[in-house]
Amino acid sequence: MAENQELDIVVLAGGISHERDVSLRTGRRVADGLQSLGHRVTVLEPDAALLGYLRDSRPDVVWPALHGSSGEDGALRALLELAGVPFVGSTTDAARLAWSKPTAKTIVARAGVATPESVTLPKETFRELGANSVLETVLSAFAMPLVVKPAHGGSAQGVTVVTAPDELPRAMVDAYTYADVALIERKVEGVEVSVAVLDTGDGPVALPPVEIEPIDGTYTFDARYNAGETRFYVPARLEPDTLAAVAAAATAAHSALGLRHLSRVDLIVDADGVPWFLEANVLPGLTETSIMPQAIAASGRDLGDVYATLAAAAIADA
Repeated sequence: MAENQELDIVVLAGGISHERDVSLRTGRRVADGLQSLGHRVTVLEPDAALLGYLRDSRPDVVWPALHGSSGEDGALRALLELAGVPFVGSTTDAARLAWSKPTAKTIVARAGVATPESVTLPKETFRELGANSVLETVLSAFAMPLVVKPAHGGSAQGVTVVTAPDELPRAMVDAYTYADVALIERKVEGVEVSVAVLDTGDGPVALPPVEIEPIDGTYTFDARYNAGETRFYVPARLEPDTLAAVAAAATAAHSALGLRHLSRVDLIVDADGVPWFLEANVLPGLTETSIMPQAIAASGRDLGDVYATLAAAAIADA
């Protein structure tokens, strides 16, 4: 592809997941960045006409800006691969691995990155073995506090910090609202950081880690997407050696999961400076309050240039 060549790009945004509104905001920001450089951008909803449209119009590249299962569990990516349409982001197989938080934790732990102790429980486990006995077993094995979250999904939906045993049943119900499998994890106390990773052909590069300080103490859905709910520090207020360890953990996780183009890796840094892997996101939010745009700006890069570079990388990888 010639440098500065104008591209015909389809941005997919919206969808039917719980994160629809966030997806629309991400898609609009991506489209604005690409259009600022002269690229032709069409923003589409995923619907029954989509695959036929892509087959007939043959855009240069598709940018899936679909948060939640519609864009991150690998199914849409598999169809794009079958249709021979280049797309930005991780392949089907890598997306499926990252989409499952328990699977991602296992793979990243095998790569040598610390991750909190946890147990994964399908909803059926409670029906088969009895809720009381299951919860008693969990509480006997884990000290408070705990984090309960859906095994799939993002934007902190269905996530609860449990500080007392009597809070655990409700936390499980909340998690099962968003997925049929829940993850119960030891809460690591420390500094919450998120690392955006760019990977356009020369290996993954960690952008400046972003420190997250929610004003009410918990990085909820509202804290993520409502301006003023969270303080962000870029780069994170950590010692240079710790910043380097955080970047190394993020790129190791990205590589272990086989991700490409872009990702966001969430970690907690404990009092000893050890980064603990929580999850990896194959489609980081790109809204006005999201982590990745802040990290891109802190690295001295232009948002539009980065988005165009990712589109070019997707074409090259097709």
